[in-house]
Amino acid sequence: MAKSLNFRTACAVAGLSLALLDPALAAEQIMFVSQGGAYQKAQTIAILDPAAKKLGITINQDSVPDAWPIMRSQVATGKPSWDVVDVATNFCLRGGEQGIVEKLDFSKIPNAAAMPAEYRSDWSVAYEFYSSVLGYSLKKFPDAASAPKTWADFWDVKKFPGRRSLRNNPLATLEAALMADGVAPDKLYPLDVDRAFKKLEEIKPNITVWWTSGAQSAQLLNDGEVDMVMAWNGRISALTKEGAKVTYTYNQGILQSTSLCVLKGAPNLPTALKFLNEAVDPVHQANLPLHIDYGPANPKAYDTKVISEARAKELPSAPENAKVQALMSYAWWTSPAGEAAEKRWLQFMQK
Repeated sequence: MAKSLNFRTACAVAGLSLALLDPALAAEQIMFVSQGGAYQKAQTIAILDPAAKKLGITINQDSVPDAWPIMRSQVATGKPSWDVVDVATNFCLRGGEQGIVEKLDFSKIPNAAAMPAEYRSDWSVAYEFYSSVLGYSLKKFPDAASAPKTWADFWDVKKFPGRRSLRNNPLATLEAALMADGVAPDKLYPLDVDRAFKKLEEIKPNITVWWTSGAQSAQLLNDGEVDMVMAWNGRISALTKEGAKVTYTYNQGILQSTSLCVLKGAPNLPTALKFLNEAVDPVHQANLPLHIDYGPANPKAYDTKVISEARAKELPSAPENAKVQALMSYAWWTSPAGEAAEKRWLQFMQK
């Protein structure tokens, strides 16, 4: 018995010694997963490193372009290694419904609790915003007064002739079709799916390319293969910074988000919640658009004075831009009606 006690004591002393030699071993830590590239680099500088320093934790990182299948497989093992995942909001909601992500206790996430209700759910907190916008060539439409400004203009092939491109995905595309048919941005949901597909049938013969990646949408516009396109705002703004003769409008844009959620059974749940709160801190959030063309999810970021008025005008979630857009309802898209619309899209594209 004495030998066993001495052994345990020795282990404890050894563990303490290791912690003293390497503070990282003693620190709280999480595994944070995002989408890689310039985006993850920007959030590391703007949010992750400052949050880790403020909380005194270690934030390990992984990068996965499509996290959803791995989220499911990790939870299925019963021993997930990921804690916090930055992923499209609809996957957080599906994860909640399927028992793949933790239900959040907002009493432990006061920064998130103070955000607009439509920016969070029982399983997710909006992390950053981007928009699906109408972009067009300034070579084709050099006069702003006669350039396309609405989805009705995009659909009007007589008044606005030219080659067009839409995304090969129903999310945002159905919303654009309904706005083209006269539905107000704040009256879209629940989506009238029959009406949307009827409107899409009208424009389908005039779509030159159905794009499948953000890079492709920007390339099509930059190379002059199309004259107008639905694209993500950041893709077009990147072209304008390079001097390309292109632009876009936030009018009738579709405001979309990625969100943070916590895997069910996360190995570092208490620390994950601390980090979640810090990740949506207004100042950290305000730092993000200093490094990349995404808008902060926490509206209070615009009150910090970190974001200049000129920069705010460029961001999708800025109040003046948000009010002329439609806020995507991920709750609708993860409902049975939304899932049916996604299946119907596949049939539409195969015709």
